[in-house]
Amino acid sequence: MQPTGRWQLGLSLASLTALMWGLLPVALKALLDKMDPYTITWYRFLVAATILGGFLARKRRFPALSRLSWRGRSLLIIAILGLVGNYLLYLVGLNWVTPATSQMVIQLAPMFLLLGGLVFFHESFQRGQWAGFVVLIAGLVLFFNDRFGDLASGGGTYYAGVVITIVAAVSWAAYALIQKQLLRVYDSEQILVLIYAAAVVLILPLISVRQLLLLNRVQLGLLLFCCLNTLVAYGAFAEALVHWDASRVSAVLAIAPLFTLLAIWAVSRWFPDYAVPEHLDFLSVIGAFLVVAGSMAAALARRRIRTPVPRPME
Repeated sequence: MQPTGRWQLGLSLASLTALMWGLLPVALKALLDKMDPYTITWYRFLVAATILGGFLARKRRFPALSRLSWRGRSLLIIAILGLVGNYLLYLVGLNWVTPATSQMVIQLAPMFLLLGGLVFFHESFQRGQWAGFVVLIAGLVLFFNDRFGDLASGGGTYYAGVVITIVAAVSWAAYALIQKQLLRVYDSEQILVLIYAAAVVLILPLISVRQLLLLNRVQLGLLLFCCLNTLVAYGAFAEALVHWDASRVSAVLAIAPLFTLLAIWAVSRWFPDYAVPEHLDFLSVIGAFLVVAGSMAAALARRRIRTPVPRPME
């Protein structure tokens, strides 16, 4: 499908998506003081499964598992484990690092997807993508310049949080690679609703419903925001692709970490009980911009994407 060419609308929708994804880790970090990663993730999947499932049922597009072969069902199971693993591991890692750190590291996920396509599907890797990958890695090195001691020691919660977030990025890339195969049978919304529904069942034994009763009004609002974030952001993302080239939409989405930094600054200043300020030196700030620039360069070098793939941890 060719974009409509209404680039102003596409830019607005892509910017809304980037803003939603940029704010998400800040809200999640505040919730982690009162709720565990499993319970937060379960509520997010429950709301997403209910709303998206109702929408597809109304449109008579709810997916039937009978359309899948045994191989297709095996791939679906891997996709479920990949996306559920991404959501949970991202939150576990976020429990030990700052939202900005988490956002910077998760930028590796699209790069892992590109490398996976190169290895498993023999896709071409253009020079611009290699350049973007190199710039992103250089940005990460600068961003962590003052934490090399923590990372080199191979111990501590900060090191563990970074490693777990990298694993979350790999988990998302595995899911996205499998989704490419499932798109032969279902569209992206049908795949997602199956994953959301399965996740609700899988995580249920690990949750604590009582934690919901301990939240104050602000925390309840944050939980609601996190639950709706996936649907609103993904809906805006999918609609942006209708009006604008996928490479340009993806490039706009790469600025999400900058929204995270701005959100942390604003919340820590006006609502200090819900965020701890980031203390970044000059090299870390330069590194953050290089991470964004590398992600944008890789996105703009991509071939046209016909069907949207959900962003990691969205």
